[in-house]
Amino acid sequence: MEKVEQEKFVGWKKCSACASMFHEVELDTFFKECPKCSFPFYLSPTERIAQLADEAFFEETFDEIGAKDLLGFEDSVSYKERLSRMEHKTGKRNAITTGICKMGGNKVALAVQDFTFMGGSLGRAEGERLTWMIEDATAKRLPVVIVCASGGARMQESMFSLMQMAKTSAALQKHKEANLFYLSLLTNPTMGGVSASYAFLGDIILAEKEALIGFAGPRVIAQMMGRKVSKGDQKAEFQLEHGMVDQVVARKEVKEKIVYFIKMFGGKDGASNYKR
Repeated sequence: MEKVEQEKFVGWKKCSACASMFHEVELDTFFKECPKCSFPFYLSPTERIAQLADEAFFEETFDEIGAKDLLGFEDSVSYKERLSRMEHKTGKRNAITTGICKMGGNKVALAVQDFTFMGGSLGRAEGERLTWMIEDATAKRLPVVIVCASGGARMQESMFSLMQMAKTSAALQKHKEANLFYLSLLTNPTMGGVSASYAFLGDIILAEKEALIGFAGPRVIAQMMGRKVSKGDQKAEFQLEHGMVDQVVARKEVKEKIVYFIKMFGGKDGASNYKR
């Protein structure tokens, strides 16, 4: 009887935001957003690229860069073992995918973070790969689009991780000085060292509906300040209300919005008409 009951619910999902029930088939129809409240469910880098890239064509770049245990870090499990597990689970050697594609006919350097790889955390490999992509985009005069999904800097790499905040920001500064366009898309979640660096350096900053965005989490803030964070204070809509992001968009509108801004600020050689 128990097995029969379990089979009745195979494929059914419950939205963590509005508690409505729906079949997983509906998620594909609605770009993996809740059909009732538009809460965004997880999109893998492959799914995200398929949504954004014209004809789902994507030329991956700098995939030879892999995360390494430079410090011999060990807690309940060694960092080296964690990386091995992540590589086996995701088929990737780090938490970010970079490449070149076209969006609305515009050639773009695109990076997508993978939250399933150690929470999308920013380590040496991720920072290096992202920096190389930005520098390549600057040389080729391409606009840059980064899809952020991260819990922040990777604690197992200590200062090696924190240095990536400065390194990626410096690369984006050179991209900016070349008068090229950069758009960041903040997805659920965008936190910690990522929100404190390249996530909020975009010329245009978009955020998906209901995305958790901030630096420290609600529990850490409560411990440090002695008061709870009000419900919704770290959501995309709150960030929009307080001027931290330019627009909050539904997932089905994301590509259309990105293409619109690239064309608005772009010139024939990428994005040279963007004036600061």
